[in-house]
Amino acid sequence: MAKTLNRKSPSGSGQLKNLELIGLENGKKPPQAIDIEEAVLGALLLEPNSVADVLDVLVPECFYKESNRKIFKAISSLALRHDPVDIYTVAQELKKTEDLEEIGGPYYLSQLSMKIGAAAHLDYHTKILVQKYIQRELISISYEVQRDSFDDSLSVDDLLDSTQQKIFTLADRNMKRETQSVQDIINAAIDDLQSAQLREDGLSGIPSGYTGIDRVTLGWQPSDLIIIAARPSVGKTAFVLTMARNMSVDHKIPVAFFSLEMSSVQLVKRLMVSETGLSAEKIKGGRKLEEHEWVQLNERLNALSQAPLYIDDTPSLSIYEFRSKARRLVSSAGVKLIVIDYLQLMTGPPELKGMREQEVSAISRSLKAIAKELNVPIVALSQLSRAVETRGGAKRPQLSDLRESGAIEQDADIVMFIHRPEYYGLAEDPAQVGLTEIIIAKHRNGQVCDVQMRFRSSEVRFVDITDAALNVPLPDADASSKAYGSRMNSPQDEFLDASDEFDNTGVE
Repeated sequence: MAKTLNRKSPSGSGQLKNLELIGLENGKKPPQAIDIEEAVLGALLLEPNSVADVLDVLVPECFYKESNRKIFKAISSLALRHDPVDIYTVAQELKKTEDLEEIGGPYYLSQLSMKIGAAAHLDYHTKILVQKYIQRELISISYEVQRDSFDDSLSVDDLLDSTQQKIFTLADRNMKRETQSVQDIINAAIDDLQSAQLREDGLSGIPSGYTGIDRVTLGWQPSDLIIIAARPSVGKTAFVLTMARNMSVDHKIPVAFFSLEMSSVQLVKRLMVSETGLSAEKIKGGRKLEEHEWVQLNERLNALSQAPLYIDDTPSLSIYEFRSKARRLVSSAGVKLIVIDYLQLMTGPPELKGMREQEVSAISRSLKAIAKELNVPIVALSQLSRAVETRGGAKRPQLSDLRESGAIEQDADIVMFIHRPEYYGLAEDPAQVGLTEIIIAKHRNGQVCDVQMRFRSSEVRFVDITDAALNVPLPDADASSKAYGSRMNSPQDEFLDASDEFDNTGVE
């Protein structure tokens, strides 16, 4: 069994020694700005009120010179205790930690306080220190990667995960969002409102392809994390796959689909059945296609083949690899929505392996952070626990049924459940066969309600039903009258997937 990476990055004096060794090997000094370090410390000693301005930007490691690092630690400790910061209090704090003589005594502190010109340029100087710190960290990470790459006993997957984690952690530290005035935010909100007024569909977000859901959500909103949950074989994959098809084919919206359970070929074959009208058996290769069926196949797949739909079927996808791929798809392909099938099959930080609840919580938090960072909605499928099946009555799912972590409920902006009474043998009336309730159990920026839809098992897809069947109040009938229902309407033979078995009661 391959060893996993558990080496910790050196810190403090150990890290400085490593950097100096790396510098000697390359004939260069590690990135540093000692004069700027002294100027910043002098400004903090001269203007104690400016300490609060740099505490959320600088960390002790931003100072290359060890004595300067210890002085900043002392200043930070005083500030966090709301004690005054000056030469005398800093000297006393260093004396407590037995570092006063090591940094050069009170004389060195007095010399720093004479850097009186730094207070006016503190913000600029702080950015320089952060830049030098990031450069040093990148050098250290590169050195560790090079060292570990020579170790054949280490798993390549673990090496890649560890490297990505370090890079992303460093990137997160560097991403600081400035506080904005309410006036600036109001101006941005008005710009969004004006853009929404120009739309003819009455939505403010991305159309999902399902009319009833769009009437409640006004489309998927940027930076939202949407969780769609159900028991196995209820139809989670069919639901989001049809949605992705409608968005990319009908509305030309670029969509990324990460399938951790099914292969890309299996997913596309599902789409081919609904798109072409050919039987599932023929699409799967069980029966030969006639010549006219090949013509039909080529003609009807033209729109699908041109759709901006991107499928990734990497198994056991790590959250760091997902983040890297999502960033690339958003920047290079202009992806506007990301689908994950499904959340519990992702892998979290290596240090949380074996602690499943914490790992799923970390994955959930990361997905929300990535959605906010990339400003795109992320739709993630989730499994439900067996508790819903042991419940009496209508067996309607509820938020506490989300499997393996309560953090999923907390992090999500929208939580939706797919509930099909016939799945539990509760559809006594033939007219109720296929009737599906999309239960919107959590909606951070809107109403919670049920949306009625219908599942067509022969076509392995969900469709909207008549407006009369919707129990959703329509705030603006004119604006909400645009239909974004599925166009996949040709009846097919029942489609059996290689990994799942579909019948009149179940589909995954």
